[in-house]
Amino acid sequence: MRRPFLLVLLAALGMGCALGAAADSKAPAPARDSGVSVLTADQVIEILDQTVDWYRTLGTQQQNATQPSDLLILFANRQTADKVVALAFEIARANAELLSSEASAGQNADASSPQALDRQRAELEAKQKSIEDEMAADRRSAASGKAGAALAATLLELQGELAMVAARKNLLDTMTDFVNESDPKGAGANALKAHIDAIAATIPSASAATAPASPTPAAPAGNSPSPMAMMGAAAAAPVRSGIWELGASALRLRNKVKDIDVVDERTTALAETFQTASAAPLKQLKAYSARSDELASQADSAASAALKDLRNEFDTLAWLFKQTSSILIPLSEERVLLQQYRHNLGNWRDSTERQYHDALKALGVRLGILACILAAVFVLAEVWRRAVLRFSHEPRRRYQLLLVRKIALWAAIIVIVGLSFVTEISTFATFAGLLTAGLAVAMQSVLVSVVGYFFLIGKYGIRVGDRIQIGTVVGEVIDLGLVRMHLMELNTQGPLGPTGRVVAFANLIVFQASGGLFKQIPGVNISWHEMTLTLPMVKDYAALKERLLAAVGNVSSQYREEIARQTKELQRSTASAVGDVSPHVQMHLADGRMQALIRYPVHLENAAEIDERVSEAVLQALGESSEGGPPPGSGR
Repeated sequence: MRRPFLLVLLAALGMGCALGAAADSKAPAPARDSGVSVLTADQVIEILDQTVDWYRTLGTQQQNATQPSDLLILFANRQTADKVVALAFEIARANAELLSSEASAGQNADASSPQALDRQRAELEAKQKSIEDEMAADRRSAASGKAGAALAATLLELQGELAMVAARKNLLDTMTDFVNESDPKGAGANALKAHIDAIAATIPSASAATAPASPTPAAPAGNSPSPMAMMGAAAAAPVRSGIWELGASALRLRNKVKDIDVVDERTTALAETFQTASAAPLKQLKAYSARSDELASQADSAASAALKDLRNEFDTLAWLFKQTSSILIPLSEERVLLQQYRHNLGNWRDSTERQYHDALKALGVRLGILACILAAVFVLAEVWRRAVLRFSHEPRRRYQLLLVRKIALWAAIIVIVGLSFVTEISTFATFAGLLTAGLAVAMQSVLVSVVGYFFLIGKYGIRVGDRIQIGTVVGEVIDLGLVRMHLMELNTQGPLGPTGRVVAFANLIVFQASGGLFKQIPGVNISWHEMTLTLPMVKDYAALKERLLAAVGNVSSQYREEIARQTKELQRSTASAVGDVSPHVQMHLADGRMQALIRYPVHLENAAEIDERVSEAVLQALGESSEGGPPPGSGR
């Protein structure tokens, strides 16, 4: 659409050059119209700030680029972003030139402008040189002997003029400094250029760029690795399929989609900013085109004297058209580049969404598999429980099987869930091994006690209500835990009964050689007591033995039925011959004296009473047989 206008403008310029070839070259060009800049300084700075802020989104994209396809898109976006930034600075610099030319045009029309003051200074310098040359000539005349009163007066007058010229120059220097400092347009244009250079210094790709259409693509800023190296690193990453990793991957992909959307929104906002900024230069170019057509019509009927002014105005229009075009064309290129940038972001977003849905699908499948495996484990545990309840009728055995079932169930659940959530099996095995070793060292006694619990509940183990003896402590089991047991202590020195104290023992007692653990057989409540006596000197020890045996037998006969019944229960429980449970008296010599070892069964509930009655019967039998000598000694 601009080609016919450009042809007309070039033809008009050529005609203006031909007509004004003989014109005076020192004639000042007509002042440009005020307000030729298409963007204000604040608008330029706002566009640059928004562009630089948008450019920094490349850091977010680089953090999210983890796949080879992502790295390719990131590399393409970086190149496009470098071009966008370079074009933005080109637009800013072109607009700054327009602002500077506007300030210069206004100063040329002002008599107190720096340009007018510079012209006056040049005129004064020329006048000063002329006076100095004239004074030098007069001095040479005076040196040749042609001096007179008129020549001396002339020198004095020239010195006065020279002093006046010097004073005027000093005044002009002072005025020039003041005008340069107080000129708002010139200072604003210079400040804008300095601000543009300062912003460009913050972006390496824009600080050295003077033209946007560079054939060489900009290198990635900073120490970013090449896309091929990043692709190789991404391809070398191991594939992990644990539920934890799948969940984390799905969350990262979801955040990645959000980040891409944010970058796309900021890109759209920047494109709208460039679209809005392009309206002013487009309107200005249309105005220049209309004015050029009008000047071309005037040149067809203008006289030769007016062609010079037309040529100057054509020159001005050509320069303005060129500067404005250098703003509009980059703005149009910016929109094209940002459209391509958004297209890349759209492809990236679509690819990321597909990966996100695939990750969710894989996560759902893994969770479904885990749920099915756990359901199968619970079904097997329920089958185990019902089989135990159906086929195991002994309460003790049933309790043991159900306990093993519970431990196996939770151990299987922990292993299955751990293997499902873990990322790498080798890592899990290493971690589990180190954890197990640490626990084995730190909790050695606890673990041994747990193992001892299973020994205690075995076939001939103990249970709540059993009477046992550990070391010198006799008691009844009131609690049997995984780590320790609790006994209600029983009195063994008198009538059998609780002492009121509870004693706790760790289950590891079953692995200790010292102390020992003694258990009363369930259903059997008899025990054997012993008594050792030093007998008095008698003539017939055989008759004494018979009397002692008869005395103990008379006492035991009162509990014979209960003892016989429990003896049969003992034989049934142990499946072995227990032997005779009648009292026994064994005679033997010790240190030259005759001693008798008496053994008799007792019912534990009546042990104290039986011991007392046996002692009385033995003493009575000894008293009847004693014929002097030392009193008998006894021991139990």
